[in-house]
Amino acid sequence: MRIAFYGSSLLSAYWNGAATYYRGILSALAGHGHRITFYEPDAFDRQSHRDIDPPDYAEVVVYPATGEGLARVVAAAAAADVVVKASGVGVFDDELLDGILAAANPGALRIFWDVDAPATLAEMRADPGHVLHRALSQLDRVLTYGGGPPVIAAYEGFGARACIPVYNALDPATHHPVPPDPRFAADLAFLGNRLPDREARVERFFLVAAARLPERAFLLGGSGWETRGLPPNVRHVGHVGTRDHNAFNTSPRAVLNIARDSMAAVGFSPATRVFEAAGAGACLITDAWEGLDLFLKPDAEVLVARDGRDVADHVAALTPERARAIGEAARARVLDRHTYALRGVEVDRILREAAAEKAERGVLVLERSTA
Repeated sequence: MRIAFYGSSLLSAYWNGAATYYRGILSALAGHGHRITFYEPDAFDRQSHRDIDPPDYAEVVVYPATGEGLARVVAAAAAADVVVKASGVGVFDDELLDGILAAANPGALRIFWDVDAPATLAEMRADPGHVLHRALSQLDRVLTYGGGPPVIAAYEGFGARACIPVYNALDPATHHPVPPDPRFAADLAFLGNRLPDREARVERFFLVAAARLPERAFLLGGSGWETRGLPPNVRHVGHVGTRDHNAFNTSPRAVLNIARDSMAAVGFSPATRVFEAAGAGACLITDAWEGLDLFLKPDAEVLVARDGRDVADHVAALTPERARAIGEAARARVLDRHTYALRGVEVDRILREAAAEKAERGVLVLERSTA
């Protein structure tokens, strides 16, 4: 199938947490014979912070963030068998969704792919005029990168024909064990940009733990923390490019995952970082959220914390041998059950089933119209 995918950025992970997810999913889909064009706006300084070259699994069209650029890429939807509008493009989001739904040929699949379903659903509840309220009836599928039963129920309650989570996963060719790097040596490391709905949880889980263990070394990666006061045993290294993620994960004794407020509240939303860390064989400590045991087994493949006190207790008790055992078990689990190759099989099936269903609906409509 010819897939036209409208997202934030495939080429740059700069302030773009969905990049790894897009790359894994689309690379796997290309392996099933799908021809993909990814449309991304030239915005947010991402093009000057590219971390990959244009890949061979998708044609990438970078368009100016102008009305003229919008019109050009919307018109291109007419040539696709599948049109996908992802959430969070950041430029002309509503106009893109309305435009590609109108431009797509009648037989094309129309899909909304939500990479932040809790936030989108909160917006829909607060705004009766939200673009998705009028678009859902035109969509063949809503796909999300997490959320589980609560998100499915919410979207279908709003009128979605079907909502299917397609979870984050591991690309073992990209995220894998590497030798430790002294730049990232620490007892515990956390990587994440400073965001309004994450900062309080970073304080609760990471900074509180650091304050409780002043003799231990803590490492903070990500943008936006430069102006935040940090305990003296926390070293901030700024933005960490994707090329350094493996070293960031393998060098500390343990790494910490902290879900954003909305993701933690909904559950069933493993961040990309969970699979990246597991793929590198890192010992992962995560905040507690519903659905975690679907992906990793607590105490054997991941350590779970309810607050900073728990994090500190885990760090204080963790030996190199136990850290290594947990990391190896997590890596084995995700390689067996949570790779993008497996997600590609899943999405390929979703597309083919949706296309068959749409074709059948079309026949039925034609039969009724000629009866």
